[in-house]
Amino acid sequence: MKKLLQEIKQCRVCKKYLDPNPVLSMGKQSKIIVIGQAPGRIVHETGIPWNDKSGDNLRSWLGVDKPTFYDTKKFGIMPMGFCFPGTGKSGDLPPRPECAPLWHEKLLTQTTNTQLIILIGQYAQNYYLKDKTKESLTATVKNYSKYLPAYFTLPHPSPRNNIWMAKNKWFENKVLPNLKKTVTRILNQE
Repeated sequence: MKKLLQEIKQCRVCKKYLDPNPVLSMGKQSKIIVIGQAPGRIVHETGIPWNDKSGDNLRSWLGVDKPTFYDTKKFGIMPMGFCFPGTGKSGDLPPRPECAPLWHEKLLTQTTNTQLIILIGQYAQNYYLKDKTKESLTATVKNYSKYLPAYFTLPHPSPRNNIWMAKNKWFENKVLPNLKKTVTRILNQE
């Protein structure tokens, strides 16, 4: 795993499109894998995954603190695109398409204790669930239990999604309590 992580950190496949700085955090023993979209500008600059407001929201949703979240025996963190893709008209650009096919399977085959993969946003959900996704991200998240025990589907925890949260109270009332319960159960297993 150590060798693979070094190889990923040195990846320059996309240097023609962006400023490479692959950001991930994985361990051979990671129990829960978080697969998000791509690092934002702050994460790109610090090199620490989910080190921003979205990360604060995500940790709150999971019911964990920073030390727990960054413990690679507990959480593995790998985005669909490992580098900041740049900014477009309405926010960050989509993740580069090269990363997931190049690195995900290699990383997942080296983890020996994974019990849950959390798929955050449409890019991760479409890649892993393929034709099992519903007609929208909202519907896929609403039907999260259909993907268990392997996957847990979530929207992106960006503060930009506060309007979505306000429109979809069921997420806070039903999905988040089940997410916290699932995460707690997995982390408490020896």
